[in-house]
Amino acid sequence: MLKILIIYAHPDPQASQVNRLMLAQAAALSHVTVHDLYACYPDFFIDVARERQLLNAHDLIVFQHPLYMYSCPALLKEWFDVVLTKGYAHGDQAALAGKIWRSVITAGAAESAFSQSGYNRYPLEDILQPFELIAALCQMQWQPPLVLYWARKAAAATQHQHAKTYRQWLEQPLLDDQSSVEMHHE
Repeated sequence: MLKILIIYAHPDPQASQVNRLMLAQAAALSHVTVHDLYACYPDFFIDVARERQLLNAHDLIVFQHPLYMYSCPALLKEWFDVVLTKGYAHGDQAALAGKIWRSVITAGAAESAFSQSGYNRYPLEDILQPFELIAALCQMQWQPPLVLYWARKAAAATQHQHAKTYRQWLEQPLLDDQSSVEMHHE
């Protein structure tokens, strides 16, 4: 079984019911490690050696976070900048080569907002391209993201189903990559 590391970044985790549901499902799995960046580094001083040990010990890395200003929360961006440096993750060394990257995103808008005719003007896949490029730079295998659109307004049943879908994927992440990608929306 693949060892999975979930790097969770949410500056206000109590405000996200669906993320709490998803993390509860993930934490119940023995091959999954949940690593909450804001709980570990409220001062933004990241222990780079510790983070790299965690990455090295896992096969599949999940970056779970809300979409913030078309990107990730600030601490996760800082984490990318100080942990995934040249000489470790890319360049002469590629410590993460062959590992799998998957973004798990909660978005505050409906799926229709992420289109040329929507107010965000671009599909979410386009907005997430910088993450896909970081994965490629680190020679990691990119998997399409798992997204819950309109996360705050999603019905409780939708949130629970999304958490269940997430757990099922965590239980068998490589069974069928394409069928595991479900974009839920209201």
